[in-house]
Amino acid sequence: MALPLLLLGAAALSALAVQELSDDRDRVLRKRKSSNKVQSLEKLTKYESPIAIYPSDILQSMVNGNVIEVEPKVGAIVCCGLGGILDHTGIYIGDNTIVELAGSGLVKAVSMQRFIAERSGKQIFIACDSKEQPLVNDLAAQKATEQIFNYYEYDVINNNCHRFIWQCFAQRYTDISTFKALNYKIAKYYNRVIYWDVCKS
Repeated sequence: MALPLLLLGAAALSALAVQELSDDRDRVLRKRKSSNKVQSLEKLTKYESPIAIYPSDILQSMVNGNVIEVEPKVGAIVCCGLGGILDHTGIYIGDNTIVELAGSGLVKAVSMQRFIAERSGKQIFIACDSKEQPLVNDLAAQKATEQIFNYYEYDVINNNCHRFIWQCFAQRYTDISTFKALNYKIAKYYNRVIYWDVCKS
């Protein structure tokens, strides 16, 4: 008898947590919509994150009931879900193509459909500013393209897709192992608050 009550309580707490996340996302989106200027890092309070909206297949960024979808641009940083708790990143290079560092260590160019086909995420997301403009870098796209078919000693913590993406931006070696760390570097690089918007397919 206690087990069903325990499960019911856990379900209720989960529902409350999801509702709180949804309410928080709605608050952030209202702030995004009301701002006339691009949100830069200087405007953040001490405890505000430079990542306003993380990618989520469950909680969609919506304006007036419509999901915010952004057209991919060359040099845009993209991501999709991986295993339900992680994110996989790549760089869009045009013509429906993304350059990624695969788990095998091979840098390869894949179609957008292939980018999510072997992963748990249902959608691709693009790092954007508060005005729904992708954060792009042509030089990063060029560096990523030049590394296609190169092989790196892949390590899920020390040499992963996030580190590969940042190396396409950075002039020197930087140790990055998490999606969050990559986001902070990108936010600082562009001096922008980041919104992960759905990529138009």
